[in-house]
Amino acid sequence: MTVVQAAAPERLPGGDEAATFITTNPTLWQRLLGNPTAMFSIAVLVLLSLSAILAPWLAPGNPMKVSPADRFIGPGAEYFFGTDNLGRDMFKMVLHGGRTSLAVGLIVTAISMSIAVVLGAISGFYRQVDVVLMRLVDGLMAFPGIVLATAAAAILGPSMQTVITSLSIVLIAPSLRIVRGQVLVVRELQMIEAARAVGVPTLRLFTRYILPAVSSPILVQASFVFSAAVLGEAGLSFIGVGIGPKELSWGNALTEARNYITQAPWIVLFPGLALMLTILALNLLGDSLRDILDPRLARRR
Repeated sequence: MTVVQAAAPERLPGGDEAATFITTNPTLWQRLLGNPTAMFSIAVLVLLSLSAILAPWLAPGNPMKVSPADRFIGPGAEYFFGTDNLGRDMFKMVLHGGRTSLAVGLIVTAISMSIAVVLGAISGFYRQVDVVLMRLVDGLMAFPGIVLATAAAAILGPSMQTVITSLSIVLIAPSLRIVRGQVLVVRELQMIEAARAVGVPTLRLFTRYILPAVSSPILVQASFVFSAAVLGEAGLSFIGVGIGPKELSWGNALTEARNYITQAPWIVLFPGLALMLTILALNLLGDSLRDILDPRLARRR
């Protein structure tokens, strides 16, 4: 009989301290399943995402088609969400508008978090670069984000590219500070000192040791950035410097409906409800992830 010995787990520089800080968590999904708030948030986000992705099949036809004879028809069997002042089907507008709003949120989150992780890691690891980057971040954060985004959108003109660019720039700063703060803590650990002492290349040090150690706050921050991006797109569209009137989004739907809120409240209700559920679900998911990944915060509450 041949005896096969299990391979010993790989040891990282720094011994037990490394094992404490750099671990994979195979039970994250199981812990999410045990959190009702997290599961509610995930269910809402999955439902909204599938509705947006499947919009061409769930609500076929041109969502911008005007039908003056069908103006201000209330919700019913023919028009699930009613019609607006131009006779357009609100059900189609909400589903197709979700494609734009959620896409903007996803793209902005990917861009801003990617840049924030890279610059935050560099800033936290190199003190000379840290001084310059932090002064730039302080300058950006000295102004309200919506003001900077509005100014950028007003200069560049309303378009989806403008909204994505302006929101990405605004949302980089707070995420960069969070990543930088985590890296400052991790870089002082014994495992990092040991890795540098044995000549581990800087890139490998980042990807193998530092990034896994700060992945939890990055994941939590990404959910809040997604929420802020969706809300930011709606806000910019509402004040007229968003993706443009020819594109469908929840923000544009609210903009066109605001003058008829008393005459036909369903025009505001359904896009507003979709936006509210998205923001609520993302924020609740972020809170749940933070409690799961850092139980110390949950115990303090």
